Amino acid sequence: MITINITAKDTEGTVRQIKDVIGGEIMERWGEYSLTIDNDNAKGSIRFIDFDWGVSLLEYDLTFFDEVTLIMDASNYNPIHFAYCLEGYCEHRFDYQSDNEIKTLEQFQSVIITSREGGYNYGYFPKDKKLAINVIQVTRKPFLKKRLTSGENLNQKLYEVFLDTDHEKVFAYYGSYNLKLADKIGALRLVKSTGMIRIMQIEGLVYQILSMHMLQHNREVNNKTLSTTLLKRELKLIRAYAKKIEQNICVAYTLEDIAHDTGLTQAKLQEGFKLLYNRTVTEYIRHARLEVARDYMTSTEMNISEIVYSIGFSSRSYFSKIFKDKFGISPSEFLKKNRKSVVAA
Repeated sequence: MITINITAKDTEGTVRQIKDVIGGEIMERWGEYSLTIDNDNAKGSIRFIDFDWGVSLLEYDLTFFDEVTLIMDASNYNPIHFAYCLEGYCEHRFDYQSDNEIKTLEQFQSVIITSREGGYNYGYFPKDKKLAINVIQVTRKPFLKKRLTSGENLNQKLYEVFLDTDHEKVFAYYGSYNLKLADKIGALRLVKSTGMIRIMQIEGLVYQILSMHMLQHNREVNNKTLSTTLLKRELKLIRAYAKKIEQNICVAYTLEDIAHDTGLTQAKLQEGFKLLYNRTVTEYIRHARLEVARDYMTSTEMNISEIVYSIGFSSRSYFSKIFKDKFGISPSEFLKKNRKSVVAA
């Protein structure tokens, strides 16, 4: 068992105190810090970025080779934690007698936690389990000053958490699983830009992820969460198949074939795609093909006929119609405009 005591006053200090116990090396580039570890304690990385609006991003992407307990002193640094496990799981408890039950943060679950002044948060990480954990930490006073100027978009309970700048109350919300968050957090990890553009793109995604946590809490508190008969395992299957469609866009998918491949009924497939993507299966396939077509127009020298064939359509006129319906411009006009801008650049 590895025990790490966190008494830091910010995210950077937290990661440095983790480093002092498990080792590794911290590198910084354009305000993005990464602790890389490859030793007997752990293998992987922890990265963090502090933004100037009272928010920091903290991401674990590693495997611990022993059980780890983080004991975090909330008297020095007590942000609101918006947490999500993309892979693996972890556990948490408060130190108060009435709230000392250990709760599990499961894969794909939205969790919001904050302690009270002088309290402690205990985080438990398993041994030999790949972890990909996203934590957005909100420091209340600067966030209220820069971002949260009014509370009409939050329910009263969560708004009161933001207004509790003296940290008098404990708050814990363990929401239902949310695979839309998984897609957004996955996109955050795939940002390829460098320098200031990279930080700006990451910041934009962090803001979207934070908003999605808040909106989910709103929906569930107000009993507006979409009901579903699907299990988490079944939703994961649907999400994985949606990724397969994006990566093999030219295949002539049918609902019957997808049902056979996934082992799910057609009704469950329709329910899952509607829940995750607000589209039927057919609408999702069409949407994905149009997105890929637009990407081809900006990144290749293919003409429209070649693009139509490569994304699995047989009718150029049908493609032109639905492309214009979606993007408000014909494919030929889009291609002409885009190719000119590329040449000009």
